[in-house]
Amino acid sequence: MATYPFVRLEEARRRLVAAGVAVIDFGKGDPNEPTDPIIRQALVDALPERAPYPLAQGLPELRASAARWVERRFGVELDPDTEIVPTYGSKEAIFSLAEVLDTSGRTVVYGEPAYPVYERGALFAGARVRTLPLRRENGFLPDLDELDDDVALVWVNYPHNPTGAVAPLGFYEELAEAARRHDFVVASDEAYTELWFDEPPPSALQASDRSRTIVFQTLSKRSSMTGYRSGFVAAPAEVVSALKAYRPTVGTAPQEFVQRASVVAWDDERHVAETRARYRAKREVLLPALAERGWEVVASAATMYLWVAIPTGESGEEVAQRLLEHGLVVSPGTFFGPSGEGYVRFALVPTLAECERGAEILREVL
Repeated sequence: MATYPFVRLEEARRRLVAAGVAVIDFGKGDPNEPTDPIIRQALVDALPERAPYPLAQGLPELRASAARWVERRFGVELDPDTEIVPTYGSKEAIFSLAEVLDTSGRTVVYGEPAYPVYERGALFAGARVRTLPLRRENGFLPDLDELDDDVALVWVNYPHNPTGAVAPLGFYEELAEAARRHDFVVASDEAYTELWFDEPPPSALQASDRSRTIVFQTLSKRSSMTGYRSGFVAAPAEVVSALKAYRPTVGTAPQEFVQRASVVAWDDERHVAETRARYRAKREVLLPALAERGWEVVASAATMYLWVAIPTGESGEEVAQRLLEHGLVVSPGTFFGPSGEGYVRFALVPTLAECERGAEILREVL
């Protein structure tokens, strides 16, 4: 129950605002992009006079929409009735997976630096945790030779938070083979597959053997719908069956009016392309300012993040504190694990105008 690191960032931001400081928040990855009007209107149109409890298996229309999107985007056919289950965003489903799979007393592995929820879900489920360092020289990919028969579950997250690194399809093929050899399950958090700058990233679903693969998708980043809490899990039928049995107990299903808005979101690509263009514009504003200071942006081929190497000998936390004094909130790399030392993460969530002002501050004060 340690303090979630971004709670500390939010507390620091609020102190600055209370002191009258104009804050530009590059810290937490919560999009400020508008949710597209067609999605908002679909939500309004779906609001009933009375909203009953939503069912854990989700609306058939939403499952079908998710399956259509997977086939359109990745060329993979899924059975919407047996291989997809809607989720309340992806975070809660990620947290609970280690419990659903009964990993108690077994080992859950994840790459580090990482989103904190993989570890916390495993610990709450009574599992042991082991990390694989993600290093720049390896493209921020884990060393799969480190996996063994003691492993029950391996988490991967590409495009990667916090580094923005992208895994090639060959990596997923190797991971699927390792899962077969050592008898573990692969869980792939793919929240950022639609926020890319050059080439669309692949999915773990595209590996030739996906019999041990569970993929988590969400509309939070793709469609700027964090507060809607809507995503889905794509998995083998036996896993989806277990999720459908587990989820009514904990009461986590999107409201039906959110599900109906989600159908519209998954079926539309125009708003996603527009979102990518907005992130690209903000990225292009910040890159020159960072380069002028001798700060190198590494990986960062996708996601809404810039993973910035600090060459000055300062720690990431020292740099983050110095930026904070000038009204810029960034995340120290160590928020995501010890391998994040020497880095800070910029989340491209402020407006374009705020990013332009942030670039000016970087040039003026560093």
